[in-house]
Amino acid sequence: RCVGPKLPAQWKEWVMAWKWRYSPKEQLEAMSSLRPGLTGLQNLENTCYMNAVLQCLCSLTPLVQYFLSGRWHRALHEEIGESATAFGCLVSDMWLGEFDYVSPEAFHSIFEKRYPAFSRTTQHDAQEFLICVLDDLHEAFKEVRPSQERVSPAAGASTRSLRGTSIITQLFEGQLSYAIRCLTCRALSNRPESFTILSLPIPSTRVCSLQDCLECFFQPDVLTRNDQIHCYWCGGNQDATVKASITKAPQIIIFHLKRFAWQDRHRRKLSTTVCYPFSDLDLSPYISTSCCNNTEYSLCAVVNHTGDLDYGHYTAFCKHSVTKHWYSFDDAQVTKIPDSAVQADTAYLLFYISQGY
Repeated sequence: RCVGPKLPAQWKEWVMAWKWRYSPKEQLEAMSSLRPGLTGLQNLENTCYMNAVLQCLCSLTPLVQYFLSGRWHRALHEEIGESATAFGCLVSDMWLGEFDYVSPEAFHSIFEKRYPAFSRTTQHDAQEFLICVLDDLHEAFKEVRPSQERVSPAAGASTRSLRGTSIITQLFEGQLSYAIRCLTCRALSNRPESFTILSLPIPSTRVCSLQDCLECFFQPDVLTRNDQIHCYWCGGNQDATVKASITKAPQIIIFHLKRFAWQDRHRRKLSTTVCYPFSDLDLSPYISTSCCNNTEYSLCAVVNHTGDLDYGHYTAFCKHSVTKHWYSFDDAQVTKIPDSAVQADTAYLLFYISQGY
């Protein structure tokens, strides 16, 4: 097997030849004979967490189109975009479909320099890696408008919005609003907060649904004792209620199932089976009436974690954007799987895309 990536110059020539003849969507369809998007990733020693996340990101049609079309070149900040460039080359290698698997060596080496915590010597958490990748890509492609730079946090702007917009914010950024009501004077205030991943608690049962996890996250809570708020109207600390709602639904929403929890000063893994829908995930019960985004989503990728805290392994399930079949990605091994196999008790990260796309 040939596992070496093609030269960037060869890839750029190939992209230029295709981008003028076909739209990004037509490019994906025309390349189906080359098995695009079905390329495994070599394990570089404890990098299964990285491979699983990269496979999921490289299965998301809007993100793939952004890179295959070459639009990312125009947005790239070259002085800080070295790892984003390596990511773009990796996307092209995986979607050319010429190799059974390729090595993510170039991407990992550059990424490790920016984030030294992700070394090869130990296993890492896939969710933490995903957060860093999204943030790194955002920084490499962000466009900061002068008006945004003058907005202060006191005006209600989110942290990420202050840092500009990018393909990452366009696809993955949503916004929550926390309605906080003082239980003494009943004054109501709202605190906005941007997100790219929603970390959902898992109920203490053997089996639950994704909707149960969402209910736990969005249920009202009482802030008391050490969690009291400082009420402006009362002039002191008071008990309060807080309830979250989605005021901006992202095009792609990522759910992190909080399987790793602390119990009696020890960290353990929750083995609860979480049942999640493949299509027609309706988020309308958790979305503010002021939000006009589409509220129905379909599952497009899953990161799985098997094993325990010390000896775990990550794999990915991804729905191919052209064939619509599901595939299992276990490092270098790629296997077609039936839809029934996608529902597993190992799910750790769930990627849903808006049906309005």
